[in-house]
Amino acid sequence: MRGLRCAALACAMVMGISAGAHATDTVKAGKSVGSLWAFLPVDVGMEEGIFAKYGINVEISALGSGPKLQQALASQSIDFGLSAGSDMAFAVKGSPIRAVAAFAEEPRSVVIMVNDDSPLKTVADLKGKLIGIPGLGTVSEWLIWHMAIAEGWGKDGVKIVAQGAVESNVAAMRTHAIDAMAGPVEVGFNLEDKHQGRILVPLAQYAPHFHAHIIFAQQTLIAQKPDVVDRFLKGFFASIAFIKANKEKTNEIAMKTLNESHSIVDRTYDYEISMLLSDGKFDPQAIDIIKKSWVDLGMLPTLPNDDQFMTTQFLPVKP
Repeated sequence: MRGLRCAALACAMVMGISAGAHATDTVKAGKSVGSLWAFLPVDVGMEEGIFAKYGINVEISALGSGPKLQQALASQSIDFGLSAGSDMAFAVKGSPIRAVAAFAEEPRSVVIMVNDDSPLKTVADLKGKLIGIPGLGTVSEWLIWHMAIAEGWGKDGVKIVAQGAVESNVAAMRTHAIDAMAGPVEVGFNLEDKHQGRILVPLAQYAPHFHAHIIFAQQTLIAQKPDVVDRFLKGFFASIAFIKANKEKTNEIAMKTLNESHSIVDRTYDYEISMLLSDGKFDPQAIDIIKKSWVDLGMLPTLPNDDQFMTTQFLPVKP
């Protein structure tokens, strides 16, 4: 009997330790743009209970642009941020954040759109035209600069105006206040579906080696709760694995999250699925190109060291 009591006590202790190890931590994750298909892993991970397996509960918010997301991170309003690779420059400039993982390669999610009746037919027609973007310092601005330089027009070969949210850019384009707009490819698909607009230029071709999307974390969180960061990343990349293996379920969640039709999210899935990464590792060539571009475009005076804006302590992520 004494042996049975000891065994029962040992079992209870093990169960208690196990329960403690899986105590749920609630974190806040922000999306720079709420309408991006590529940011679905947080939504899929929550709805499918994937984050819960790692003891993580995620409160999700959409900030409207990369700079606004960085402001939220700096003010500690959010713990993690999903945004563009070019936004790593904010860390070099002093923002208390670090890039902790990359989850998308080429920026297939960003395109330039025009009205359906626009006289603009090719990329050459964009020279000197006014293009609306979500905000200054965003990946859209960065990619447009690269396009203008690659086409031989120089950085000032096009005019850029920050219009705020995607809806504001669409409204400005529809009323001909701007000639074109840069934004999510799914918005372009939607405009084409309604015969209101069309995709003129996919901007990924101007950045074949790039990190379209990065996960940022507060430095204090990295230093004080590295286990939380590690478990969040495992939940995130386990969600990417689920997305790659479950197209229809992903489409179902995407329709609710993005408020889009099945045909739009299905088309977007096929277009963007190949850019999602499985383990969060940074591509050294992409990092070098991004760093050099910060200097070429006048965003930074000199090339920064990698540890000024990123950390690889959680990589590769192995869910």
